[in-house]
Amino acid sequence: MSTDKNNNASEAQNSIDVLNDKLTDMSVKVENNKKPLIIAIVAVIVVIAGILLWNNHRNNVNAESQAKIGLADVALLQGNDSIALAQYESIADGSGVAANRATLQAAIMLYDNEKYEEAIKRLDNYDPKEAIVGAAAYSLKGDCYVNLEKYPEAVKAFKKAIDQSDENPYYTPYFMMKLARVYRAQGDFKAELNILEELKKDYPEYGLNSDINVEKYLERARIDAEGK
Repeated sequence: MSTDKNNNASEAQNSIDVLNDKLTDMSVKVENNKKPLIIAIVAVIVVIAGILLWNNHRNNVNAESQAKIGLADVALLQGNDSIALAQYESIADGSGVAANRATLQAAIMLYDNEKYEEAIKRLDNYDPKEAIVGAAAYSLKGDCYVNLEKYPEAVKAFKKAIDQSDENPYYTPYFMMKLARVYRAQGDFKAELNILEELKKDYPEYGLNSDINVEKYLERARIDAEGK
């Protein structure tokens, strides 16, 4: 029993470490991107591939639902995206743990297909129980709203992601950076400055760990806030 617990803890930690590496890579890419508000789907897929799949194994789901979602996973891994999406959506229309995971996976695929409104509808039916996965789901909704240029809604979604991530030193500041970028897109430089100052105060190591020059963004926000 102790060995199983150790194995599960190890698998979870490995998933989180992989996710953090990917988020760090994404942060660097976003900094150099001409459209830094639009976050690529890769980071969210890593969340699902790394943590949700592990979480699915430890949950008690009935055999039929588990078999169906297993087929959808296989189809996705084989590159049959349209088939996988149809299967996930079929499962998502049900109930239980498997339906909840299928709901989020379907939302991810819809986002990847630039069907942001449909992805949001799926996310509205998702129950974000887990701290990190739930936070990633809120962040995905925020990304959808950003792509739709619905910035007030994006602000709400990223704030929920921050709250849900429960002060995680890797992911909470990552979501705070996203929120800061939305504030900038709105021209609300004082709000941008406030969230960046909070990030620097509460997560002083984030800039070093992610290769992001937080001070540079702070100075820019400070200048723009004073100029308004």
